[in-house]
Amino acid sequence: MKGLLDEWRNRALDPVYPIVFFDALRVNIRDGATVEKKSVRLALAVRMDGRKELLGLWIGRHEGSKFWLGIMNELKSRGMKDVFLAAVDGLTGFLDAINAAFPQTEVQLCIVHMVRNSIRCVSYKDRKAVVLGLKKIHLAANEELAVSALDEFARDWDGKRPAISKSWRSRWTEVVPFLKFPPGIRTAIYTTNAVESVNHTIQRVVKNRLSFPNDDAAMKLIFMALQKISRRWTTPFKNWGAVLHQFSIFYGDRVPL
Repeated sequence: MKGLLDEWRNRALDPVYPIVFFDALRVNIRDGATVEKKSVRLALAVRMDGRKELLGLWIGRHEGSKFWLGIMNELKSRGMKDVFLAAVDGLTGFLDAINAAFPQTEVQLCIVHMVRNSIRCVSYKDRKAVVLGLKKIHLAANEELAVSALDEFARDWDGKRPAISKSWRSRWTEVVPFLKFPPGIRTAIYTTNAVESVNHTIQRVVKNRLSFPNDDAAMKLIFMALQKISRRWTTPFKNWGAVLHQFSIFYGDRVPL
């Protein structure tokens, strides 16, 4: 099994991936006399043919720009030269790392997670109204209208919840990349659900384990689960032809012929 895992982790990658989703989940792994929660990081790509491919799997204690830069450099050493969009859930240090390794790549924050984080401390009676206000932002026809919707949200809610509009404004560059695409294509970009479904499957596999004896044991079991999952990835993303046509307009000669 270790030979297969090592071969998979070192295999050559395609030079260009239109979208790569990055996410992490936590598992209990023994380290000496103690059990620690460690992060398992996943990179799930959409290839030029619209099909999904898991690029890699990494285990570590802490997220940070140094760790993520190591992952980016590993992906580059395996042949990956360009990514149009990287979809993430606000992973610590990720933005600095991908800007250093792939400076042309746009980073798209997961809007679903942005909304969830925004309503985390909102009272139940206000939650529906807050969600509706945020919908006007991320469902806007373009960035200009999204900015107007954010200004409107701030007028309505800054008196009670000023942190919400502040958090959206501070991450605005990573919130809006998907808004330049038409509605039918945005759903393939604005959420990390594609990789989260993989995480959900992995969590079902590991849930009966109180802890793993070491990183290698966790890696091997997760790798086996991923092999089963990937066999189901036989069809392209929905509306992929239209997505690719849009990419060819926005990203020009970066799109391979």
